[in-house]
Amino acid sequence: MRILFTGSSSFTGYWFINHLVNSGNKVTAIFTKNSKDDYSGIRKLRVEKIIDKAVSLFDVSFGSGKFLEIIASEKFDLICHHGADVTNYKSLEFDVGTAFNKNTFNIVKVLELMRESNSKLVLTGSVFEGNEGFGKNNTLPFSPYGLSKQFTSEAFNYYCNLLGVPVGKFVISNPFGPFEEERFTTYLVKSWLRGEKPVIKTPLYIRDNIHISLLAFCYIKFCNEFSNSNIQYYKINPSGYVESQGQFTKRFAEEISKRLNITPAFELLKQTEFAEPLVRINNDPAAELFKDWSESEAWDQLAEYYKLFFMQNE
Repeated sequence: MRILFTGSSSFTGYWFINHLVNSGNKVTAIFTKNSKDDYSGIRKLRVEKIIDKAVSLFDVSFGSGKFLEIIASEKFDLICHHGADVTNYKSLEFDVGTAFNKNTFNIVKVLELMRESNSKLVLTGSVFEGNEGFGKNNTLPFSPYGLSKQFTSEAFNYYCNLLGVPVGKFVISNPFGPFEEERFTTYLVKSWLRGEKPVIKTPLYIRDNIHISLLAFCYIKFCNEFSNSNIQYYKINPSGYVESQGQFTKRFAEEISKRLNITPAFELLKQTEFAEPLVRINNDPAAELFKDWSESEAWDQLAEYYKLFFMQNE
C-alpha cells in the first residue's frame, strides 16, 4: 500500500510507521516542523529513525497548501490522519476550537481530492472521546482534549459520508513501550533506578494499558483489512491490560524488576478524589488477534530500552 501519514513524530506514530514499512508498505511521513533539528529529546530521536525508513516531508500540516499538493500529485491507498493538536492537552484550558480547526483544516478540499484518487481515510481516535470506550458516562468526553477529538471524529464521519470517502477509525487507549514520552511507566522506572519509592495517587482508576508493539500489530491488521474492504465505515477499539492503575503498577513492577534486577517498591495512596471517570477502557482484546505475538518479548524489549537509555544515566 501507498500511505500518507500525519502525526509522524509522535510515540504511536513512530511505531505505526515502523511496522507499516516493515510490512512492505511505502509510507510518506509528514512533519509539521521545518526540519528534524527543530525537534528535541525523544521526539527528535523518533524523527531521525523514521527518516531512515520512510519518505519524509517537513513543514507540512494537514490541509495546508503543501498537503493538498501532495495528495493531488500522488495517489495514496490510505491517508492515515494520526496527528492531532495536543498543546496543553491535560489542562481544562485546552483550546478545543483551535485544536478542532487544526485537525480538520480544509477538510472538504482534502476529501474531494481523496475521492478523486479513490483514497481511504484512517482516522486515529481516542478512548477519551465521548461515545468511545467502555465505562460509566462514556458518552461524555474525558477532557477538553477528548472533546476536540470527538468533534474531529464527528466532522470526518459527516463529510466522509457526504462525499463518499470510506473512513476507518482506530481507537487508542493507553499505550506504553520503548520511545514513549516520559509519563507513568517511565516515572516508575526512573524512581526505582534512583532508589526512590514512586507514589501512585490514583490506584483505583480502571484503565486500559497496552504494549505499543501489540497496538502496532493491530494497526497494520486494521489498515490491511480496511484497504481491502468495500465498506464505508470501519472501526476497532484494541484493548490491553484492563485493570486498576494499582494492579497495573504491580504487574509492571514484577515484569520489569526481574529483567533489570532492581527492587521496585511503590506506594499506593488511598484514593478519595475522582475527578476523572472511574472506568474508561477499550473493548476489543488485542492479544486474541495475534496468537504469535509474544508478551514476554514485549517486556524484554521494554527492559532493554530502559537499560540503554536510562540505566546508564542514573
